[in-house]
Amino acid sequence: MKEKKKITRIVLYILLIALAVTMLVPFYWMVISSLKLNKDVFSIPMRWWPQTMHPENYQVIWEKLPLVTFFKNTVKLTVITTVIQLCTSCFAAYGFTKCKFAGRDIIFLMYVTTIAVPWQVYMVPQFILVSKMGLNDTHLGLILMQAFSAFGVFLIRQFYISIPDELCEAARIDGLNELGIFRRIVFPLGKPAMATLTIFTFTNVWNDFMGPLIYLKTKELKTVQLGIRMFISQYGADYAWIMAASVCSLIPIVIVFLSCQRFFVEGVAASGIKG
Repeated sequence: MKEKKKITRIVLYILLIALAVTMLVPFYWMVISSLKLNKDVFSIPMRWWPQTMHPENYQVIWEKLPLVTFFKNTVKLTVITTVIQLCTSCFAAYGFTKCKFAGRDIIFLMYVTTIAVPWQVYMVPQFILVSKMGLNDTHLGLILMQAFSAFGVFLIRQFYISIPDELCEAARIDGLNELGIFRRIVFPLGKPAMATLTIFTFTNVWNDFMGPLIYLKTKELKTVQLGIRMFISQYGADYAWIMAASVCSLIPIVIVFLSCQRFFVEGVAASGIKG
């Protein structure tokens, strides 16, 4: 029986490793292609390792387009939006779990059901509203539109439910107000869920293409995703340069994920989020 379990586990590990390698192949091809000549990217037969490396491709893309400006804009939008979403989601989740008031569950249900509404449904009214507020073609408009997240509130709330109410009651008896309970008890215990939300929010905002495309017209305000699109429009056949730009845009996401990944599994498991 033990031998059978051992063989089953070995086979499972082999399948998981094979699946992981399969998922990494496109990323490997992107990185290797960024170090090739343009004519060698789609060569037949495909070369999995170039005969000569061309790291100068990375220097070229920074000279062809103002990627420094695009990266600064993207970092600004992503960091500010992520921080605001974390704050609003944590405070709202605390109110929906640890505070008792009339209609709490109904309000939460109404708020969470907005997750099911596609962005395309309210895209036009949202654009009209932002334009009338004078926030079109500004970073502030994009930040305010993404400052509140029903998914973020749901994610954090699911984690806060697992925190015993007795802790909060004991803190109230000791004289702590709601803000003190949140700051000293609930907030420190919610780090896994916050790390999970950070990864989701950072990735979504960093990779957002449609939002900046619709609202940002000035070149100096555009993000790295729009910059890569501009690069493709100007150098459509230079795939090595395009791949180099894509690798550069991917690096911040990898760094954030590696920084938060030790909390990620715990946060997803505790929150009940399934793929």
